[in-house]
Amino acid sequence: MSTINQRFTALDVFRGMTICLMIIVNTPGNGDTTFSPLLHAKWNGFTPTDLVFPSFLFAVGNAMSFVMNKWEGLPESMVLWKIIKRTFIIFLLGYLMYWFPFVWWNEAGELVANPLVKTRIFGVLQRIALCYGIGALLIHYFKPKAALIISIIFLLLYWMLLVAFGGNDYMGMQTNFGFMVDKWLIGENHMYQGEGVAFDPEGLLSTMPAIANVVGGFWVGKYLQEKGVTYETLSKLLIIGALLLLGAYCWDLVFPINKKLWTSSYVLHTVGLDCLIISIIIYIIDFRKKTKWTYFFEVFGRNPIVIYLLSELGATMLYFLRTDASNPATNYFRVVYSKVFEPIGGNWGSLVFALSFMMVCWLVGYVMDKKKWYVRV
Repeated sequence: MSTINQRFTALDVFRGMTICLMIIVNTPGNGDTTFSPLLHAKWNGFTPTDLVFPSFLFAVGNAMSFVMNKWEGLPESMVLWKIIKRTFIIFLLGYLMYWFPFVWWNEAGELVANPLVKTRIFGVLQRIALCYGIGALLIHYFKPKAALIISIIFLLLYWMLLVAFGGNDYMGMQTNFGFMVDKWLIGENHMYQGEGVAFDPEGLLSTMPAIANVVGGFWVGKYLQEKGVTYETLSKLLIIGALLLLGAYCWDLVFPINKKLWTSSYVLHTVGLDCLIISIIIYIIDFRKKTKWTYFFEVFGRNPIVIYLLSELGATMLYFLRTDASNPATNYFRVVYSKVFEPIGGNWGSLVFALSFMMVCWLVGYVMDKKKWYVRV
């Protein structure tokens, strides 16, 4: 039981690290002065920030390897209902998060309804939901080995689809096949507009390779449970991580690592790095018995969806609330940053704001943990 509990601790820490970094990355005080490692790659390439989201998918798969053991013996209808219900709830939470606060200011400083016709349909939580749902169905009904093979097929098929239907510029922002699918399926008004044009980095087609991140996380969790935490286990996990990185760099030569398109080489790269990182965490916790530092991240890892929603909705409210309804520049996000953090100067002011916002979210998670409030979707 001690070993199992420590593996759960490692999982909570790994998942907590991803949530912690998500908050820091998503809420810089000033995006123009953010430290470059905390920015996503502009297109092809990779930064530490590009590891955060796929690591959460990896953690979802890792957790599934523990949960699915409890499904043995349950009626198939109950298992199917559990998967569908959780997928639907997480997807709905993501959709409502982008629609929130349901009203906004017009140019005259009046509140008007946020129209459904311009609400983003896909997004971070939506991708987590779809990857969880499809990954869980594959693993449960086709079994883990078949799910792994299907995931590899997804990676190859995604590459072939982009090349076959994207023309000469098959990896362009608005010329890739994934954009065409999203445009046909949901329309540009329901897509992410943060790049200045309609393009959704969490679109439907690019969810296909992302499923492999979940399946990869499941296999690592399953491997650790079956083999136990030994030096041999960690050595093999490190070798697997290194081989995946090698495969990613080779594939990058013809299908570049690209987070916004979630390319197949990007999947190999991130799963490989996650194998290395979780090996290091387990080594520190299980072998070195260094656990005094873990509680900070466990707080995030025990209520990940709630804390992530809190961070996103909290930032949205700071942008929404104004000291002067007719002046967008007076939203509380800008006011607090300009008066408290901007005087710190440049990159550091932006970083301290992000860290402070993250700590507020952590304090909420800390209170929930002390009161044993754990929200399971």
